[in-house]
Amino acid sequence: MESMTTGELAKKAGVGVETIRFYERKGLLPEPPRRFSGYREYPQSAVDRVRFIRRAKELGFTLREIGELLELRIRPGTSCRQISVRANAKIADIEEKIRSLEAMRAALEKLAADCPASGPTSECPILGALEEVSDE
Repeated sequence: MESMTTGELAKKAGVGVETIRFYERKGLLPEPPRRFSGYREYPQSAVDRVRFIRRAKELGFTLREIGELLELRIRPGTSCRQISVRANAKIADIEEKIRSLEAMRAALEKLAADCPASGPTSECPILGALEEVSDE
């Protein structure tokens, strides 16, 4: 099996070299053995693992959650049901974020609509709303 350097892995996986090092520091990518020259020597399977991490991040999973998925992926006795539960929890998280973002958008749209877009900043309703003290 052919091995590769950090740069070669990064290129094949579509990420930067620092991303590879970051994943190692976070424990998502096992630190590989080193060549006599000191260069890391990654197996071909590392490309698939980095791509998995990248795709999971694109779907909104946190690094902690990705680590759990990677662990479940190799744990004997893990079922698709356990993965599905995590995916459904992530969907619920995303839906909550969407609701929150929609509320933010609605509030900003109202502020923008109330703004005459002229006059001094001391009379700006947007800045005034941001300066208001809330009971939070």
